[in-house]
Parts: sequence; structure tokens; C-alpha cells
Amino acid sequence: MFINKLIATFFLLVSCAIEAGTIQGKVVGVADGDSLTVLDNNKTQHKIRLQGIDAPEKAQAFGQKSKQSLHQLVHNKQVTVEFQKKDKYGRTVGKVLINGNDICLEQIKLGMAWYYKQYESEQPKEDRIAYQQAELAARGQALGIWKDQNAIPPWEFRKQTRN
Repeated sequence: MFINKLIATFFLLVSCAIEAGTIQGKVVGVADGDSLTVLDNNKTQHKIRLQGIDAPEKAQAFGQKSKQSLHQLVHNKQVTVEFQKKDKYGRTVGKVLINGNDICLEQIKLGMAWYYKQYESEQPKEDRIAYQQAELAARGQALGIWKDQNAIPPWEFRKQTRN
């Protein structure tokens, strides 16, 4: 049993290492507050899901404002995406940077996204701390989604919509 777990862990680490990398390109589309499209120098489009955050759904309160916020931050700009995996929809899940500035963190600071704690184990410790502190600060200042004291997290909204 131990050997099987060890082998499974090895293959998981190898698959993550193979998947890890960076994408550089221009943001050509913003789907919502946590998803965008990057066009690289080879003219290949990459669908990106911002790592560590979850923004309101389009049909949810603040959904359009969150999308507009991300659009203002990144549209037509050169970005670097640091990634380690793809999600179940085939999107690359990554940290989006403009001149070293973490756009995922900016969305949280602006009150346009939740820190997505469900996936915190996929982030470096310093990002987890920064994202948690940014959410607390945005909540304390009642920015964006935090103007609504009963804001429903997107993962709960999606669950309610499915049921």
C-alpha cells in the first residue's frame, strides 16, 4: 500500500512538473471577473482561469462589475501567466502578472473577487497570506462585493443554481 501511494505521489509530481510553465502574451478577451484569453506570440489563444480567486458569476450581483474591473486591469496589455495545471474545462489555471503586479491579488484588493481558499494548497504560502489579508482589508472597507453584507460566494451561488 505504501509503495502504491509513493508511486502515485511520484506521478502526480511529475505531471505537475510537466504542466508547469509560463505563457506570455496579450490579453484579447475577458470572459468574467476571473477568466481571460491571452494571445501569445505564435498567435495561439490560451483560456486562463485566475488562480486563487473566485469572482461573482455573470448572473450574480457584482458579476458584471467584477468583469469590468478585470477588463480595465488587463485588456490589451502584455501579461505573464505562471501556471501549474489546467482545470476540468481545459483552461490554464495561473497567476496573471503585469510588470510583476499580481492581477489575481488586485481583483481581491478591489473587492471584485473572493480568495478561493478551496485551492489554497496550490499556492505559495506568501500568496495565501497576501490574498487572505487583501480579502480582510476589502471586507473591512466594504469595497465592491463587500458592500453587500450578505454577499453569496460564487461557489455557493453555482451550487444553488444547480439545485
